[in-house]
Amino acid sequence: MALSKGDKVAVLTSGGDAPGMNAALRAVARVGAELELDMVGIEDGYAGLIAGRVVPLSIRKLDEASRRGGTFLGTARSKEFATPDGQKKARETIAREGIRGLVVIGGNGSLTGAHTLCDAETKGGPLLVAGIPASIDNDLACTSMSIGVDTAMNTIVEACDRIFDTAAAHHRTFIVEVMGRECGYLAMTAGIAAGADAVLVREVGKTDDEIVEHVVSTMRRAYSAPTEVGDTTKKRVLVIKAEGVHIDSARLKELVDTRIKQELPGTDTRVTVLGHVVRGGTPTAFDRLLGARLGNAALRALADGRTDVMAGWVGPGVPGPPTPYDPYVVLTPLEQVLAETAKLMSGESPLAMWRKKIFQEVERILQR
Repeated sequence: MALSKGDKVAVLTSGGDAPGMNAALRAVARVGAELELDMVGIEDGYAGLIAGRVVPLSIRKLDEASRRGGTFLGTARSKEFATPDGQKKARETIAREGIRGLVVIGGNGSLTGAHTLCDAETKGGPLLVAGIPASIDNDLACTSMSIGVDTAMNTIVEACDRIFDTAAAHHRTFIVEVMGRECGYLAMTAGIAAGADAVLVREVGKTDDEIVEHVVSTMRRAYSAPTEVGDTTKKRVLVIKAEGVHIDSARLKELVDTRIKQELPGTDTRVTVLGHVVRGGTPTAFDRLLGARLGNAALRALADGRTDVMAGWVGPGVPGPPTPYDPYVVLTPLEQVLAETAKLMSGESPLAMWRKKIFQEVERILQR
């Protein structure tokens, strides 16, 4: 059943924060106001839903927040929500507050939570639920880009550009660890953009010894004498490593140093872990637009009575027709999104297989 004027729609952000979440919140609030819906926010994700922390959404405050990273409403990872008792409390909040629709902005775990609430009873029928993908790792299926990826990639590239300067000045090899626990997309794309000499990702499946050999051979090739007229040796080597690669960065440096001590005297290695620096910062124009367009489509889908869906960005491997609200947005059932995401993470989906193939091809190209 479609929403009616005056129906209350709540929005929450959950899981890891991503630059552009505030832009999505702003879009949802503004479109909801235009449709004459009663828009409210839930503070601190599912933990706030359980505790009943429901607040009015101020468009003026969101206008200011949309240019900043993080999330205006706050976020949290709620273990309690994963329990039957936690979900019962969340449903009680929905009933008590008279919430008719719910928009969830977040990653895989957040959208899983949204899917579990799609049968919550309200006065107007089952709760209408829509998801918006936000994850700097770009590890969600059924969307070519998630909110936050572009900003994170730009942050890594800017950091690497700065590291290049000091690396070249000191004839050093830098191992730069970036976020990407289960997905190496961010490391690989940032590595290509930054001009890295090697990128280490979990998906390729190398052993510790193979990873060490890959770094050493990259250094050997870079620092060896020129083999062609007009060629020159490099003064620095940049290796980008996704955090999901099982060997610790400090241990990798130790093993590499042991190998190159005799073979490449005078060279030096350093480790830089960018960590949560990658997660923060001012969102790029693309992430602001992505958040706004996905938010617009998700809210309008709810208003038309669509439920248990995610608004995704059109691109390779994203099935389904475009929405009538935006030709670059598709709506996919959350159950399908979660199933395809599981295949993506296990390496079984066509997209995962393509990424692995590309990672292997790029690995050889970067070494040249």
